[in-house]
Amino acid sequence: MVTVYRESSLPISSLLNPLSTIVASPKLMIMDSGTTSGMMNDLVYKSNDNQALTNSLLVAGKFGKRHSDVLRSIETIISQTPKNQSERNFALSEYRDASGKANPMYIITKDGFSILVMGFTGETAMSFKWEYIEAFNKMEATIRTGGFNIPSNLKDALRLALQLEERKELLEGKVKEDAPKVLFAEAVSASKRSCLVSELAKIIQQNGIEIGQNRLFKWMRVKGYLCSKGESYNQPTQKAMELGLFDIKKTTIIKPDGTVMISTTSKVTGKGQIYFINKFIGENQNG
Repeated sequence: MVTVYRESSLPISSLLNPLSTIVASPKLMIMDSGTTSGMMNDLVYKSNDNQALTNSLLVAGKFGKRHSDVLRSIETIISQTPKNQSERNFALSEYRDASGKANPMYIITKDGFSILVMGFTGETAMSFKWEYIEAFNKMEATIRTGGFNIPSNLKDALRLALQLEERKELLEGKVKEDAPKVLFAEAVSASKRSCLVSELAKIIQQNGIEIGQNRLFKWMRVKGYLCSKGESYNQPTQKAMELGLFDIKKTTIIKPDGTVMISTTSKVTGKGQIYFINKFIGENQNG
């Protein structure tokens, strides 16, 4: 397994594999050794800032060269290249071998790779160059499209349309499955305080059940949670109070003539909000 780390002060500071865990220290950004294997197995990988990259170890392995020879070639290129260009295309890094020893390695861009392998010769060198260029092109296309493959013919387009339709159906099924959880979450959120019946109706309505204030009052009266006659009309029944579903708020009003009037408002408790929303979930699923 290989651990890679590099100086964070270099201009291309995000050339490391974005799938790696990075731990910052004053001068180093260290990649977790457990996540570098994918980078070391692919010819080209993607950086944190969406660049297609390779490294000197991969190049040496692919072209059958000693890594030390590849390093020397890169250093020769750097010595003959303006600093701003070399820093854009070659970033000095390190890797740790099986013994834990740190060894130098370069992170390389597509342009850097093209310059580096220009002088590579041999029976298979040309095919390897094309293979690498193809890998860079594929990675750049993946970065541009976000991994989305654009169909090149009618057959592929129809296949993609079918896959999208199947995905849509799965998502719609998931939404229906999660609807009770969403409804319950709304109830929990609202349960931090007592609310008016009209507010409870809005919470229920926002979650897909058509009901307004008047219909909710009527439902509560029919179900026996609110009184339906006399001075106690629309006030909680004894059963509802014993269940802890309502609070009664009384307000004293003094009229201009000095008479005193008591106004009574029924408010649904947090427990009541969860209770009633679960009731509606059940009725909606069964109805």
